[in-house]
Amino acid sequence: MEIIGLTGSIGMGKSLAASMVRRLGIPVFDSDSCVHALLAGRALPLIRTAFPSVWDSDRQSLDKRKLGTLIFTDALEKEKLESLLHPMVWEEQQKFIAKSQRARKKQVVLDIPLLFETGKERICSRVICVTAPSFIQRQRVLSRKNMTPEMLTAILNSQIKDKDKQKYANITVPTGLGRRVTFVHLKKALKVKGQK
Repeated sequence: MEIIGLTGSIGMGKSLAASMVRRLGIPVFDSDSCVHALLAGRALPLIRTAFPSVWDSDRQSLDKRKLGTLIFTDALEKEKLESLLHPMVWEEQQKFIAKSQRARKKQVVLDIPLLFETGKERICSRVICVTAPSFIQRQRVLSRKNMTPEMLTAILNSQIKDKDKQKYANITVPTGLGRRVTFVHLKKALKVKGQK
């Protein structure tokens, strides 16, 4: 079974690309969704202990906005959070890979925003990087709820630069030229025939 990495900086269209890959019938592991599930489930007690300042006592819940601001303005706090979450995400990825192997899938895609940052490209036979012009990236990200220009800058500073991700990847797929163009590029990258 071939394991393919899918990555790209924030706002580059990775979620759209992942949905198109699923449409092509290829299983996708969504790392962001996995993190959200962990933050709402088994990682919650650990996060509450490690980051008491982001716990909302009135609502008895995690204040994700506060957590986001904290980790993107303090590199040490970001490392602490990643040290808690990344092993759990990796465990879930391993389960996904094993399940796909049992189902005799020919290909699977690991959708991992921090693929190169975490060294997970080593388990992939190929890596696809999605990209778009920076002005489109900025428009996409700043249209998100609770996002600010300062937070976007902090996030970008914490990630490998887009041009470097493209250089490290085997294939680059544009997402700023319309969905059809993105889909055609993905089909070619994944060597899928016949689907429109």
